[in-house]
Amino acid sequence: MSTFRVPVRVYWEDTDAGGVVYYANYLRFLERCRTDWLRSNGISQQALAATRGVQFMVLAANIEYKAAARLDDLLEVSCEVEPEGRTTAIFQQKIWRVAGESGAADERELLVEARVRVVCVDAKTLRPQRMGEYIQ
Repeated sequence: MSTFRVPVRVYWEDTDAGGVVYYANYLRFLERCRTDWLRSNGISQQALAATRGVQFMVLAANIEYKAAARLDDLLEVSCEVEPEGRTTAIFQQKIWRVAGESGAADERELLVEARVRVVCVDAKTLRPQRMGEYIQ
C-alpha cells in the first residue's frame, strides 16, 4: 500500500480569530486528499456519479488532534487506502506541518491522525454498491 500526499496551505478562511486552524477544517483537508488521490488514479467523482451512478459517503471518521496548525503553515496531507469488504474502504490519513522546503521527515510535525471509513453508494438510492475497481 503506497502513501499518497498533497500539500495544503493554511489561509485566513481556515482559521479562527486567533489564527489557529478551526478543528472542523481538518476534515476538509482530509477530504481534499482523498479526492486528489482518486484523481491521481484517473477517477473523477463527478464522472462516476454521472456515468456509473455511484458516489462515496463517509460512514465514520475518527480523528486525533496532536497539535494545531496556524495561518500560513504549509501542511502535507496523506492517505493510505485499505479496501474493506465489497462496499467500503478505510483511509488512514495524517496531516503534518512542513517546516522546511525539502519536506524531510525531520522537518515535519505530526498534527492529526485520522481513520476515515468510506462507503460506495448508488447516487439515487444511497444504498451501498460494490466498490469495484474504484478503490484498489
